[in-house]
Amino acid sequence: MNLRGRNKVTPEFNMSSMTDIVFLLLIFFMLASTLVTTNAIDILLPKASGKTENKKSVAVSIKKDLTYYIDQRRVGVSVLENELINALSGDSQPTIVLRAEKSVPVDNVVKVMDIANRNKFKVILAVKPN
Repeated sequence: MNLRGRNKVTPEFNMSSMTDIVFLLLIFFMLASTLVTTNAIDILLPKASGKTENKKSVAVSIKKDLTYYIDQRRVGVSVLENELINALSGDSQPTIVLRAEKSVPVDNVVKVMDIANRNKFKVILAVKPN
């Protein structure tokens, strides 16, 4: 007399539930990575060998009433170029940090950038982060 049961348990691992979990985790991390915002700009910084130098820079500010300032000193538009040349003379890499209020017309900002371009000054446009 044979009394063995017909329902024999096979020792197999069901992979379908594992792939469902992995797929759901993949979707979750893909969606979560798109929602993350970074506050940094991706730039490639130059490599330096040796010691660091403190580079001299001059801040040019333009207020909404179109008054120009060089390092908190008010200057007129007509003498702006000469004042920048005097302030940055003798510097190997002259740099202008340009700070303009939001309501300043673009023409006035371009005027300072043209002065910097004529005299081969580097221009950094200062902005407020979000």
